[in-house]
Formats: sequence, C-alpha cells, structure tokens
Amino acid sequence: MTLPNFSTKDRILQAAETLFARQGFAATSLRQVTSLADVNIAAVNYHFGGKDNLINEVFRRRMDVMSAERLAALRQAVETAPGQLEPILAAFIEPALAMAQDRHGGGAFIRVIARTYAENNEKLRKFLSDQYGHVLREFAHALADCLPGLSKETLYWRLDFLSGALTYAMADFGLIKRPLNVPEATHRRHAAHMLIRFAAAGFRAEEA
Repeated sequence: MTLPNFSTKDRILQAAETLFARQGFAATSLRQVTSLADVNIAAVNYHFGGKDNLINEVFRRRMDVMSAERLAALRQAVETAPGQLEPILAAFIEPALAMAQDRHGGGAFIRVIARTYAENNEKLRKFLSDQYGHVLREFAHALADCLPGLSKETLYWRLDFLSGALTYAMADFGLIKRPLNVPEATHRRHAAHMLIRFAAAGFRAEEA
C-alpha cells in the first residue's frame, strides 16, 4: 500500500499518523514510515530531524487548526454571550468533534491521541503541554468567570473530566452509534448538544 501523490512532507506525516494509530509510537520505526510513505530515511531527517519531532508534527498539523478554531469560538462566545456557560462549552467541544469526523484522517488521529494516554511518552506530553496548555487555561479562565463560586482545583478537575468525555465521544467508542440514515454532521451536532448539556450540569454542580 502506498499513499496518494501528496508532497513528500505530507506523505510522511500521513504515513506516520496511520502507523502511530495502528501500532503506537514505540512500536513504529522510521523504516516503516518511510516504506509506507515511499520515501527514503533522508527525507524524514530533512523535514523533521528525527522521530521525536515527527511525532510532534503529527500532532501539530491537526491541533494547531483545532486550537485556533477553539480560541476563535471562545472569543465570540465571551463577546456575544458573556457569563453564559453553554457557549463556552460549545467552543471547546464542537471544533474537536468536527476534527474527529474529518474524512482525511480524523479517525486515525483520534486513535493517535488515545496512544498518548496508553504510552508513557514524557517528551510528547511536555510538547503538548507547552504548545497547547494555554488553550485549556483560556477556557478555564472563561469558565471561572461563569462559575465564581467554584474553586480553581474543582474547576480543573471538571475540565479534565470534560476532556476525557470529549476524547471518548471523538473516538465514537460509546453505546450510541450513528444510525445509518443519519448524516455524520447531524449525528455530530446531536453528540455535541448532548455533551454540552451533560458538561454544563457537571460544572454547575455544588462543590462537595
């Protein structure tokens, strides 16, 4: 199997994402990536400088876009609906579900995300924290303005739980599958609606 005739860099990223999703980071060799991408090892070194940076770039090419969409939606939510919780949650949830439904590898990337939980890759976790931690902080700040009685610790616990539930929903592991006669976009909107309502109730719950 070979990948479509994209640029060399894109073929490497696509091959890496496919193999990381299927085998994990540790079990995937650069030789396997180059074989699937139909390039030589020098091309990987030229574009990425090594396996660690290749892993980072697999995340960057999707998460940069998703993070920008989240922050833009967050700014709009705060400006147009100040003090309202649901629009902030929608800004966090909807771009992620849309990315998961992307036909050009969105499903594979969700499995790559799952690998970060399953494998103890401290370099990757540090990269993700350094690159995207500010996104969670922006949302935490906006949520705190809506929930002034909630302690910072509880707020972050609940945001962490939301992130876990969202990852589960993105992977479509749940009991409720998309009916055959329902378009993906409709199913995604319904999933987002249900998760927003669920999360809003959780965030508004009294502290124990």
